[in-house]
Amino acid sequence: MVLSMTGYGRAGAVLHGRDIKVELRSVNSRYLEYSSRLPRSCFFLEDKLKKLVAARVSRGKVELSLSIQNVTAADTVVSVNWGLAEGYRAALTSMVERMDLKNDVTVGMLARFPDVLTQTAAPTDEDALWQDVESIANQAIDAFVAMRAAEGEKLKADVESRLQNVEALVGQIEQATEGRVKAYSDRLYARLQELLEDRNIEESRLVTEAAIFADKTAIDEETVRLHSHVAQYRQILELNEPIGRKLDFLTQELNRESNTIGSKCQDVAITRLVVELKSEIEKIREQIQNIE
Repeated sequence: MVLSMTGYGRAGAVLHGRDIKVELRSVNSRYLEYSSRLPRSCFFLEDKLKKLVAARVSRGKVELSLSIQNVTAADTVVSVNWGLAEGYRAALTSMVERMDLKNDVTVGMLARFPDVLTQTAAPTDEDALWQDVESIANQAIDAFVAMRAAEGEKLKADVESRLQNVEALVGQIEQATEGRVKAYSDRLYARLQELLEDRNIEESRLVTEAAIFADKTAIDEETVRLHSHVAQYRQILELNEPIGRKLDFLTQELNRESNTIGSKCQDVAITRLVVELKSEIEKIREQIQNIE
């Protein structure tokens, strides 16, 4: 399966009184680059979420976002500082007795004194929270991978189409080069006749020059390798594993062979075909930069 390195996935649900949402998005990167945005109280989930993503994603710059809102679960605990409350009550009672005042001490009055009531974060069951977050994160990753797969199929179709164009152009180059040695020999013979006029032309010398030309401009090895690389390209596209780096290497090989053909063949018609060939290979290179 061909996977794109760009993707987006989102999932959310209310579990055990918490509204949990997880989002993932990614862009191209040579390696797996993971980053996350988590609530401060959930930093302990950082490594767990990273491992969860790394198990399904091998390349791309991936950003994960986690949000948790308490819906019914208490997130704070209010406690009474009984010693301090008793101290305030005793002080107020002493004031009442000494100053002959009405004793109107109430709970509301005591609660307003500093530090009588304190708020602390409710204890978190980390294992239970992780189980809920993991469930939502897996759903988000499923959606994320599904989008990458859909994009990957489009990339695969485009690359396969361009591979057909590459094969067709290589075939045209092979046909265009079939008679080039004879054409060179004829041009050389005509030129020598023009220079030497009525003097005899050594046939052996002409054959030697033609052989040297044929050796210098032979592109059989390059075209054979191009056909081989295209066949290998198609095989790799069917693998069920990350293939981006393999395709990147093969694309470099396609470029190398096409450059060699261009340097060997100076014929205008062949040069035009080589330019088209290199253009198709460049378009393939651009597409595989998006493949995991």
